[in-house]
Amino acid sequence: MKLTAIALIASGMLISSCANKAPETKQVETQVEKPGARAEYIEVEPNVRLHVTDLGEGKPVVLIHGYPLSDAMWEYQYHALIKAGYRVIGITLRGFGQSDKPYSKYNYDEFAADIKTVLDKLDIKDAVIGGHSMGGAIVLHYVAKYNAAHISKMALFSAAAPCHTKKPDYPYPLFTKEEITQWVELNNSNRPALLDAVGSKFTLNATTITPGIGAWLGGINMQSSPYAMEQALIALRDEDLRGDLPKIKVPTLIFNAKEDKIVAYALAEQMNKAIAGSKLVAFDKSGHASFVEEKDKFNEELIKFIKE
Repeated sequence: MKLTAIALIASGMLISSCANKAPETKQVETQVEKPGARAEYIEVEPNVRLHVTDLGEGKPVVLIHGYPLSDAMWEYQYHALIKAGYRVIGITLRGFGQSDKPYSKYNYDEFAADIKTVLDKLDIKDAVIGGHSMGGAIVLHYVAKYNAAHISKMALFSAAAPCHTKKPDYPYPLFTKEEITQWVELNNSNRPALLDAVGSKFTLNATTITPGIGAWLGGINMQSSPYAMEQALIALRDEDLRGDLPKIKVPTLIFNAKEDKIVAYALAEQMNKAIAGSKLVAFDKSGHASFVEEKDKFNEELIKFIKE
């Protein structure tokens, strides 16, 4: 009896003690999810990924490279645009640079469709889009074909547009169809010789870029697929975008050097007349590579246009 009583008393004391004891506070660590890194590759169709440089914050500026370069060519525009408070997106076309190089079509329709897919996936709005040389022609076609989807302004830098070869009714380009066909043949027999031929016409003279910049651009060129280079040259030779010009309804900036040996200044003048409200800026101290030969003026004029 005594043992039972003692056990009951002890049990009661234990229950009382547990009841009075403050519950333990379980500390829950709050994990703050960091935003993921921006994609460097975007798939535009099965087995085809495009390399994208996506930097900075603010209003988006989309840049399309020329032939046969890649989005790396915009290195000295990236710095200036980020510093000025913009998000800059360089897209490398299929077949070039670090983008995939499938056996596929390499024409303006295909390139424009790829750009549309990238901008769709990134959910880009109210962007300024610019393109150099062949990239300028592709940008023109993109804006016309997709009714300026994602885009509020367009910039054409030494654009090989609306066509790159002379026509019986359009004498403004510098090259004939036969001359570009020779470049196609040279691509398939001695690609470094083709790059030398294009390189010899790329700048105003041998001193407007340093040997280091020249070597850097040459290295980018050699990343391109030989097949893509061939097919893109054929597109440059045969595409005619004159029908796209009346479809351009967005503010348009046109850059061209007066002594450009690849894209005639006369072409820029014709586009300036054909695109309502467009603005033409002439470059006097560069050739086809104003983006590095006169990069300060190039960047200042582009940023001024974006701000307008």
